[in-house]
Amino acid sequence: MPHCPTYTLLGDELDSPRGRIYLIQRMLESDAPPPAETVLHVDRCLTCLACKSACPSGVNYLHLIDHARSHIETHFRRPWSDRLLRRFIGALLTRRSWFRIATGLARMTRPLAKLATGRVRNLWLSTPGRTHASAPTDRAGRFAALGQQRLQVALLSGCVQPALSPQINAAAVRLLTRHGVEVLIAPGAGCCGALPQHLGHSERARSLARAQVAAWMPLLKQGGLDAIVITTSGCGTLIKDYGHLLREEPAWAERAQQVSALALDVSEFLLRLELNFHNPQRLTVAYQSACSLQHGQAVRTPAQLLLARAGFKILEPAESHLCCGSAGSYSLLQPALAGQLRERKAAHLNALDAQVIASGNIGCMTHLGGAVRVPMVHTIELLDWASGGPKPPALSAHDS
Repeated sequence: MPHCPTYTLLGDELDSPRGRIYLIQRMLESDAPPPAETVLHVDRCLTCLACKSACPSGVNYLHLIDHARSHIETHFRRPWSDRLLRRFIGALLTRRSWFRIATGLARMTRPLAKLATGRVRNLWLSTPGRTHASAPTDRAGRFAALGQQRLQVALLSGCVQPALSPQINAAAVRLLTRHGVEVLIAPGAGCCGALPQHLGHSERARSLARAQVAAWMPLLKQGGLDAIVITTSGCGTLIKDYGHLLREEPAWAERAQQVSALALDVSEFLLRLELNFHNPQRLTVAYQSACSLQHGQAVRTPAQLLLARAGFKILEPAESHLCCGSAGSYSLLQPALAGQLRERKAAHLNALDAQVIASGNIGCMTHLGGAVRVPMVHTIELLDWASGGPKPPALSAHDS
């Protein structure tokens, strides 16, 4: 319970993992529609999975909360405004082109946001300051290894991340190809399905997962892949769970298992390589460990090890196990709680007096960016820079 962010903030046992499991069990055993109280406490869950890391009994809370959300969406009638907002978020954040168009319109009409209220106003004001046009790493393609090819990987291009920070995948491609890894981006690959899954839109999540598996399977058959590399840890948690997500679909279960077995966070994969850091930097880096990485995937040390090898001094904030409040769509649907967690996390990061903050998830970077005093960049940007790549744009902008 002390590892649960909502219990830490609210002190209500029903906003703890144990309390939610009790509510979920009671809900699933009943023939009646889910009570509003149960929906409230399930909706407040961040799916940060800190409870999964802390649980001595190995309870897979992820599968419980996903099942509960799907059941609620099927059997509970939300207010029309809530249904509309959740559908809008689910559609917008899973389609890269729609996201670019919508954020542009929102920026132009931002003065009108004062006329809105509640979560709609928060969504309007949360619009990113800018988005980026399509980059080469957005599209299907092949990036040849420099020198002798040692390995071949597929790279998840993603949906929101390329629009917000295309330099992340660009840095990953540079670093990988520089070390003899051919990088492929599959035709037809798109959203992984994580956001709909967290919203309880399980059929939409499975549909996107099937499309992603179908896009990668030809690459597996053509010459095999050494890994599927993921630079967004929120996506990686679900892709590693595709085998479970599609377990009841005979036509897809085996292929989904193959994909899950190959999926690796970029930091995990880079540990397999002998990286050449010939441009070591001596900056002090505060490492913000994304929940989807440390709890969802149990990947806790690769990024810090790699950054230390690159010459950076690594610091970690107090309460590093607690979520920052981003959690996919959580900051849009639960802005008050998300804001409290953001300020709490930012205070711990600011107290370290670092020169830059590194993270492995675009959601954390976007959510925390305005609350921290120093630039926030993806881990891969720092590793690319230390091995001969360009300085991360956020650092260059800060210096100027």
